[in-house]
Amino acid sequence: MKTSDFYYNLPEELIAQTPVEPRDSSRLLVYDRKTGRIEHRHFYDITDYLGPDDVLVVNNTKVIPARIYGVGDATGCRVEFLLHKRINLTEWKVLCKPAKKAKTGSVFSFGDKLSCEIVSTGEMGERTVRFSFDGVFEQRLAEVGQTPLPPYIHEKLADGTRYQTVYAKHDGSCAAPTAGLHFTPELMEKVRAGGTEIIEVLLHVGLGTFRPVQVESVEEHKMHSEFWQISETAAKALNDAISAKKRIISVGTTSVRVLESAIKEDGTYEAGCGETSIFIYPPYKSKAVDALITNFHLPESTLIMLVSAFCGREQTLAVYNEAVKEKYRFFSFGDAMLIL
Repeated sequence: MKTSDFYYNLPEELIAQTPVEPRDSSRLLVYDRKTGRIEHRHFYDITDYLGPDDVLVVNNTKVIPARIYGVGDATGCRVEFLLHKRINLTEWKVLCKPAKKAKTGSVFSFGDKLSCEIVSTGEMGERTVRFSFDGVFEQRLAEVGQTPLPPYIHEKLADGTRYQTVYAKHDGSCAAPTAGLHFTPELMEKVRAGGTEIIEVLLHVGLGTFRPVQVESVEEHKMHSEFWQISETAAKALNDAISAKKRIISVGTTSVRVLESAIKEDGTYEAGCGETSIFIYPPYKSKAVDALITNFHLPESTLIMLVSAFCGREQTLAVYNEAVKEKYRFFSFGDAMLIL
């Protein structure tokens, strides 16, 4: 299977630059895999498709101010650092731009209270760095860091919380689990009031989710690992839902990757955490998810490949072409799709 098999033509004006207000007023394309039927709704209508026999699984990761700009102590050059994976208390995996300026042993300062040394170099601008700081690292990062919006968003974000879900709890992501951005606190309560249980899992979004596929053959693409966690509470809730034969609806592709990575051979879950580099593409058959809420993703990305595994490549591209025709808004701040 070729990467180009997942290409579709997207007019640039359909790439959403700003989020809609309120969050749940975004459009919702509903696609039924059994009938092939497409409905055009709004996200606040999501409760029309949910009930007591359903559970929603959400990713409660929180985006950190992961984009920082450092000045080389020896050269005075300015380099952008994107923190994408924590290794320990002081070391991180980062992406540097321009990478040629960030050589092993180089030291960069981010103001008076935070600096880093390049420990080792990797491919495509990746570096391992060791930070030195006064006080608490998270506080220093908050003082100098910026919300790491994707490169296709050119508008400045007036409110940084709009790149966080309303249920975000655990710091660690360099990109938002964007399917969850459509939920408001009021809509979450309406979902619960309708009898649908909401189960929280965790996957810190990093390179595995957003790094582009740069090989011709899909099978040759290697995913970077990302940290996931399922709590005792979440594991019990998932197992109870499975026993009750409830429909498991994943909010976002990152929640899918947690569920598909952590499910055991007997079809149950236990509390735990780990690293996943699972790569889901056709003809992968889901073992854990019955329905999916997701945004519209970039052409030739691992995300559209995951969606294609869930409802078929040709069907996915047909739905995407319908969304283009109907002028849906695409990508992180765009509209949503419910796949039944």
